[in-house]
Amino acid sequence: MEIGRETVLHLARLARIDLTSDEVSTYAAQLSEILGHFDVLQRVDTEDVEPTAHTLALEDVMVEDRARPSLPRDQVLALAPLTEDGYLRVRAVLE
Repeated sequence: MEIGRETVLHLARLARIDLTSDEVSTYAAQLSEILGHFDVLQRVDTEDVEPTAHTLALEDVMVEDRARPSLPRDQVLALAPLTEDGYLRVRAVLE
């Protein structure tokens, strides 16, 4: 697909950039080449290819969540900087 100077100038206006005449010519050639790659991809037969979000099989990397004994309450409260009536005391976030 061929991109013309007018299209490059239009894109430059949309992007709010100023291009020299040489830059317009360079970008027109580069954009045409990029779109040419898409033309090749559009010719690839994908009729029997299932849609996918990932090309590789995903594996669950999380460890299974299992219940296990916790520390005794008194031991945890002994490590806390502030406690009140058997609970952790934290600063108020909202007034």
